[in-house]
Amino acid sequence: MTRTLDTSNRVIASVNLLAGEIVDRIAADPGRYRVSVTRGESGELLIDAGAKAAGGIEVGLLLTEICMGGLGRVALIPAPGASKWPFWLTVSSNDPVVACLASQYAGWSLQHEKFFALGSGPGRALARVEKLFEELPYSDNARRVTIVLEGDTPPPAAIVAKVANAAKVEASDVAFVYAPTQSLAGSVQVVGRVLEVALHKAHELKFPLEHIIDGVATAPLSPPHPDFVQAMGRTNDAIIYAGRAHLFVKGPSDAARELAKNLPSSNSRDYGRPFAEVFKAYKGDFYKIDPSLFSPAEAVVTAVETGETFRAGAIDEKLLDASFGG
Repeated sequence: MTRTLDTSNRVIASVNLLAGEIVDRIAADPGRYRVSVTRGESGELLIDAGAKAAGGIEVGLLLTEICMGGLGRVALIPAPGASKWPFWLTVSSNDPVVACLASQYAGWSLQHEKFFALGSGPGRALARVEKLFEELPYSDNARRVTIVLEGDTPPPAAIVAKVANAAKVEASDVAFVYAPTQSLAGSVQVVGRVLEVALHKAHELKFPLEHIIDGVATAPLSPPHPDFVQAMGRTNDAIIYAGRAHLFVKGPSDAARELAKNLPSSNSRDYGRPFAEVFKAYKGDFYKIDPSLFSPAEAVVTAVETGETFRAGAIDEKLLDASFGG
């Protein structure tokens, strides 16, 4: 297996090879996972996990692990307490910066004519075209690439070529896995970003990423909705109003305390109503929404060198129910 070193000389496995093992498992048994597996005109592997194919929760869990470059674990667990939403997604990684920011984060803008999608997954760590990678020491050198798209159509040939050229691989070595937000698999993989949004918020708060050594997060499995805005709203609200993230960090306890205090979504000026309403109020302009809204509802941060734990934020079941239709 291809491995690489980061600046601390840790040996880290190739996220594209780890994710590729999951891709191969799905592609080898499309009937079991209710997906469609084809080859595009440039030879790229295409896996429809919820557009024309039925997909489902099981492939959604695997799709989330693909997004995390095989460095995360995702599971369904019974709801904590007396929540009326019976199952929650729990996401964990002992290398959360690489899994969440170098792989899972949907940061690669892929656009050609009428096609537009944000690419996530381990292919980003091979292409390294985003500004974020100026701050991330991790890079991959695998000879295969996987990109996850949140959408209902496969990418056109120009996008396939763009990804292959950026990653310096052949088009036949590129895999695209796609599912719309309205699908079961799509909703699972978006809610499965609950740990990633905590990492991204920590980065926005200028917390040293090298001090984040482990992470676990959970959020309720949102019911899908046929309308895109409602479906998107539900997946976001699962995290914004019910997501819980526990980060384990090195460094001074004061920094851990400040991170816990500033991490929750309740710090946002747009907190307090279902995301679909916020989105419509801004006339569908994502860039007008306060970025700090994209955070877990509750943060727990443990300073491992002192043993202290700090908490902030809280789950808002009323807003969750308003969003989920419960």
